[in-house]
Amino acid sequence: MSLHPVGVSDHAGKRVDQSTDPVAATVERMVDESQIERSKRIQQRTGKTFHLATRLLPERIRHPTYVLYAFFRKADEVVDTEDPAPPPVQRERLERFRDAALGRIDTDDPVLAAFADIRERHGIEPADIDAFVDAMLTDISKDRYEEYAELEAYMDGSAAAVGRMMTSLMAPDDPEAARPYATALGEAFQLSNFIRDVREDLVERDRVYLPRETLDRYDVSEEQLRRFEVTDGFRAAIRDELARAEALYRRGVAGIALLPRDCQFGVLLAAVLYADHHRLVRRLDCDVLSTTPSLSLTRKLSLLARTRWHWLWSKDPEAVFRTVSVVPDADRDRRPGGHNPGRAGNLPTR
Repeated sequence: MSLHPVGVSDHAGKRVDQSTDPVAATVERMVDESQIERSKRIQQRTGKTFHLATRLLPERIRHPTYVLYAFFRKADEVVDTEDPAPPPVQRERLERFRDAALGRIDTDDPVLAAFADIRERHGIEPADIDAFVDAMLTDISKDRYEEYAELEAYMDGSAAAVGRMMTSLMAPDDPEAARPYATALGEAFQLSNFIRDVREDLVERDRVYLPRETLDRYDVSEEQLRRFEVTDGFRAAIRDELARAEALYRRGVAGIALLPRDCQFGVLLAAVLYADHHRLVRRLDCDVLSTTPSLSLTRKLSLLARTRWHWLWSKDPEAVFRTVSVVPDADRDRRPGGHNPGRAGNLPTR
């Protein structure tokens, strides 16, 4: 892949070359090596797939990405832990996370301190931080979703906001044009996780992220889920959710070309890896109640090699994704009878 230096945006939206700007270099040093290394270890331990893709990003993006992921994980673990605190305590902790992330209070937590520095330096939108923390707060009190619109609102914080924050780090020439695609790709990743983790979410957290409207369409009851009963209706419901996620992948990948050239391959690889869970789900005939499918390291490295090979010959993210990923083209993604599996987000066309 051809690399070229790309600056980040200062608070006025101007391009800054960190290699020559002493102020930028001083600010970047506020996030010291120990904070980055601590954040990197958190990602290595808890997000192996995302970590592999992160390693393909240029250093100026890779290091702050470690910090972002560590912040997301620490916030998530407030509500998703084996021995959770009482809800009022969880809410109090998350509000402290919010205040520290937004620089409203001082913190001695190295990850939160590093995140606050990166937020200020890279101009991450406070609204995206609010959306993320609000989604974590939702997990305290909400564990079922009646309609996809409800789930989509939740994912705007839990996933789409993450994609938009990553866009802020990468600082494309036209961030407003890129952000809707980042939203779609973040939601695609999240939906793949929801499909993969149906059993785990139900058993470990008593949560069901499959929309009730989808389950009802195929006469799937919660009692059947709790009995791990895999019916033809359940398989059809999972296929619908796979199709919904795959529409989001296609739309999200269409925006990768708007990112700086040296960031495109890492984001493309992340899309290929996350979408490959769909291959495992289909191989199980959509039985995600008996087991939780997981990509092997061998498979990940194989996908890395194949994606890199095709990227050498074509720097078109959409073309490479169509060639390497398991996501079908749009004309093959139609349910019998013309059923549309749901809105995949409002995005501009290209």
